[in-house]
Amino acid sequence: MSDPSDPPAFDELIHAPARLRICASLAPVRWAEFAQLRDALGVADSVLSKHLKQLVDARYVHVERFTKGGRSHARVALTVEGRRAYVGHVAALRTMLEQEM
Repeated sequence: MSDPSDPPAFDELIHAPARLRICASLAPVRWAEFAQLRDALGVADSVLSKHLKQLVDARYVHVERFTKGGRSHARVALTVEGRRAYVGHVAALRTMLEQEM
């Protein structure tokens, strides 16, 4: 889990709208199936795959592939590092908003 003492940190990778929505969707759950995430975000498979690859490369997300009912599936989760980065990014955004008020 994230450490509450971690300072807010704006994260360029997470800030892209699709990746921010992916992280926000994964934050409250342990795992989400690829298809559920795709449908919730309203994006094509290729769009979700592209953004997940960037998050996987940064070690923010883990993708696990498995077979269920003879069909291939994938489930996605935030890593500890990804959760920390997401929480820090949200805190940085909140700090920015508070400074504007």
